[in-house]
This record gives sequence, structure tokens and C-alpha cells, in this order.
Amino acid sequence: MEGSAGHSYLMNIDASFGSRRPRRVEELKWMNDTERRPTVPLPGRTGGTCGANSSDDDGEAAAIVSWVRIVVCFATMTVTTTVWAVVMVVLILWPYERIRQGNVYGHVTGRMLMWILGNPIKIEGLEFSNTKAIYVCNHASPLDIFLVMWLTPTGTVGIAKKEIVWYPLFGQLYVLANHLRIDRSKPSAAIESMKEAARALVENNLSLIIFPEGTRSKTGRLLPFKKGFVHIALQSKLPIVPMVLINTHNAWRNDSLRVRPSRLTVKFLPPIETDDWSPDKVDEHVRMVHRLFVDQLPEPQRPVSEGNDLGRISNKSQ
Repeated sequence: MEGSAGHSYLMNIDASFGSRRPRRVEELKWMNDTERRPTVPLPGRTGGTCGANSSDDDGEAAAIVSWVRIVVCFATMTVTTTVWAVVMVVLILWPYERIRQGNVYGHVTGRMLMWILGNPIKIEGLEFSNTKAIYVCNHASPLDIFLVMWLTPTGTVGIAKKEIVWYPLFGQLYVLANHLRIDRSKPSAAIESMKEAARALVENNLSLIIFPEGTRSKTGRLLPFKKGFVHIALQSKLPIVPMVLINTHNAWRNDSLRVRPSRLTVKFLPPIETDDWSPDKVDEHVRMVHRLFVDQLPEPQRPVSEGNDLGRISNKSQ
């Protein structure tokens, strides 16, 4: 992934990569039995699920429950990361099998962590998650990592800054899982890294998950997109599937170790074909994808000044 969040990501390379065309179905997947259990408004919270100004349940009991859940999450992640690191070492001679096992790790760990944290989750457009593609995702919370680990299918690699190797346990697992790294020390190195990533996707029939903002939004509002994902699409000819995450910034805020019981929404949008994209229209392609996110996000997550943000996109490098 571009930016600070380089973790394990996934995609389906087997029969789900067949030529079937995605179907538009209004099928929603809910976590935590929300279909069978009516949602009761939390005390002190206003209506709506994405309002940035909704008040929090900040009682002492809620804080203790949140801390316990976070501790259990990190303990769980430590165990699963250690187990899969051993598996990766055993499979050191089989690079694709390591990618697949990294995806399995993400499915298991991401799903468990979201279950432990207890946030109700609505998923829309899940049928589009079985496309071999470049998945682009907005990034405003640590929860985004857990969600993409869980929801992007087997056969996908992530792309992260090369320094991820120094993250304890997780960084070593990321490298063992054969995911991609980018050298952002200078523009020419970043461009070459993107070319290598595109070649790896094509040669190994893989998909990619990437955070095009290049960093985590501190406010939850969408940031300008960097151009790397477009350059990869131009070279790989893979379609782009926007993966829009809503309200994660309220559930786990950047300046807090509290996880609040906010309802989350994940939207997979229909694939955007890139066969006819042109290198001389890179900025236009970036703006088009960025606009799709702006249109799907609630007002509290949209850029404060869309005109300024969209204008800045064209000046962004890798």
C-alpha cells in the first residue's frame, strides 16, 4: 500500500477470477447478527451513522470495555502473526503459496479483530470484491487495515513503504508473505517501484490493494490522491475497484486508544475498466476516481474544499 499502512492484504486468484461479469444486486452483508437483532440507539448519540459531531459514550464502563477489547485484539494478532510467520518460513521456497497463506492470515485475523471490537458492519457491492483488480481504499483509521485484511479476497498483494520490514513481527510477516514494497526516497525510485509492482501483478496474475491518499487522514476527510495507482493500472491494464470505508474515523480516532461502537459501512463500487486509459490523461483519471469517493462519502468525510483538493491531485507525484 501507498502510505503508512502496510499490512497483509488479499485477493482471489482461482475460479472467482473467471470472466463472469459482476451483477448488481442489492445484497447486504451484516456482521454481529444485525439482521436479527434490532439496533438500539446508544445513550447520548444522535441519529445517523456517520456524523462527525455525534457524541460518544465516554462513561468509565465503556472505556474499560474498549481497553479490554483492544488488549484482546493485540494479543490475538500477536498469536496469529507468530503462527503464520512460522508457516511462511516453512513455505520459503514457494512464493505464491506464501502469498496465499498471507491472505488466509488476513482473512482470519481481520475477521477476528472486527468481531472482538464489536462494531456492526454493513457491506454493499460484495459481488464486486471477486474481481481481479486494483482495489483503492480511503484511509482514516486503524480499523481500515483490519477491514481490508478481512474483505479483500485471496490472491491480492499489498504495497507498502519499504521501511515496513522494521515493524515488529508484522513487518517480517509482510515481507515473508511476498507483498510489495515501494521506495519513496525520491520520485525516480518511486516510479521504478511502481513499474516493478505492475510487472509482478501481471506475471503472477495477482491483484493489488492500495491506499491512494498515501497516508492516513487525521480528520477522516478524504485527502488528495497520489498517482501511483493510475500508473500501475496503465501498465497492468487491471480494472480499478473503489472500496469506500465510511465512519471508521469515528469508531477509532487517530488521537485515541478508544474504540467506539459506531456502525461502519464498506462499499465496493463496480469495476472501472482501464483498457482505454491514456498516459497523457493521468491527472484526469486520478480526479475521476477521487470524485467517485467524494460522491459516496457522507459530508463529514468529504474534503473541506473539493475544488482545492481536486486541483492538488494533478500536482501529486508518486
